[in-house]
Amino acid sequence: MAASVLLTGCVSTVSGTATRAHNAGPGNVAPLDESRLDDVVLSINEINAIMGSSSMEVTSELEEMTDHSGDVSDAECLGAIYGAEEPVYAGSGWTAVLDQISREEGNDNEHWVEQTVVLYPSADKARAFFEKSKAMWEECSNYTVTVSDGGDSYDWDIEGLETKDNVITQITTQKEAAGWACQHALSPVSNITVEVWACSYSPTDEAATIANDMVANAAK
Repeated sequence: MAASVLLTGCVSTVSGTATRAHNAGPGNVAPLDESRLDDVVLSINEINAIMGSSSMEVTSELEEMTDHSGDVSDAECLGAIYGAEEPVYAGSGWTAVLDQISREEGNDNEHWVEQTVVLYPSADKARAFFEKSKAMWEECSNYTVTVSDGGDSYDWDIEGLETKDNVITQITTQKEAAGWACQHALSPVSNITVEVWACSYSPTDEAATIANDMVANAAK
């Protein structure tokens, strides 16, 4: 894609190959274990349908966190700018993570999605991380963060926080990038949290849709 994607590091590459659902509360879903994390993420066909694309592919999949705290102008807003960040999840008690990125091939892709599923020992710990993140996203609302990428820097405007049906969302827009922006979503369900970034030149509610469908998968 032409604009800078701020959201995660480039790592291992894999060959890759919706229904909007009500978000179930943590008390309504049995605890998950690490073997279930793959079942929570949406398929690439579902991602393409939600994003309005036909050529997105899974380009990376990680079972570890990353750390971009040195790349942002305000590390207190790291979790509002990047997904699956070790400093953000530190102290939450998390025990496993699956982080998957999908996009079109090439440097000028028009859609970019990150799905992150994080496992905790209990639903209480998942809820605690959600509440901590909610407060941090709120604190970083209506604020601009600069992200450094090699020798280049990019300014991102973080909009206000929205909460609906146990999902928090926030729009982040890159300045001077022809409207490139991302919706960020986070939701707890049972003993996991699902975090989604959905980026395009005209994002609406795609990240929330993906997050709700991931929660529905967790409840199956």
